Amino acid sequence: MPNPLAALRQSLLERGIVGIFDKIRSFFGAAAAESVVEPVPQFANERRKRTRQNARGETRALIVDDSRTVLFALKKILQSAGFITFEAQDAETALELAFTEKPDLIFLDIILPGVNGFAVLRALRRDPGTRHIPVIMISGNEQATELFFGSRIGADDFMKKPFSRFEVFARIERLLDADMVPRRKAISHEGDADKADQVDLHEAVLPR
Repeated sequence: MPNPLAALRQSLLERGIVGIFDKIRSFFGAAAAESVVEPVPQFANERRKRTRQNARGETRALIVDDSRTVLFALKKILQSAGFITFEAQDAETALELAFTEKPDLIFLDIILPGVNGFAVLRALRRDPGTRHIPVIMISGNEQATELFFGSRIGADDFMKKPFSRFEVFARIERLLDADMVPRRKAISHEGDADKADQVDLHEAVLPR
């Protein structure tokens, strides 16, 4: 059976961008282990010191991750605070839900089957109907974290797996406006799309 990664590498070689492919491999490795959601110790003291500010009831959140474990955990955490949730395990379903359900907030994993999370973000930022939606990128990979903070790519925050319930709500709280609705800060839509383009990498499939 033909090796899809070998075929992709050959295609990139012919287009003169094999270096990008090698860089992706070095960032994400040949396999990505499923992350387990668990408490993050550094947030424990902060949890004791302050009262959490919650989003208004029935805030709509889209969760995009190919791990059923992460989907279930985030869904349970958010629904416990009155969120309405939608779940997707691939890019196509994620974009369909984003365009039809118009969520108030999106949690988006970087490594997805087929089209990666960066390409999904690019599509969201280029569409007038979704470019205003806050997006929190998530990943369990150290290099993915570095890549995110090195580019920003038009996302609003980043959450590293494993994460705690407290961290989920802390990330959301940073985005709340005076009406307790998640909102993006002042942005340049054109600049956002350009940043997403920089890491879309021709919509290449990220090695898992």
